Amino acid sequence: MAKAHVIVRLKTEVLDPQGDAVRRALERLGFEGVKGVRIGKLIEVELDDAHAADLKPRLEKMADAMLANPVTEDFEVVID
Repeated sequence: MAKAHVIVRLKTEVLDPQGDAVRRALERLGFEGVKGVRIGKLIEVELDDAHAADLKPRLEKMADAMLANPVTEDFEVVID
């Protein structure tokens, strides 16, 4: 079985109000020096070994088609 992670993050030019709320909360809790927080998501994907040869291109296609919004998000595929 092949395992991979797709890491999805907001593009740098997209505002992240959730990240800003977390940064402010950390500051209120006494954690000094946090200049910025960006919120993303981690998607774990398991595939059978029959598709291992073309795993990365398939995962990139999945991410582009469904797992990430290409207008506002970037993604990275990491194969374990």
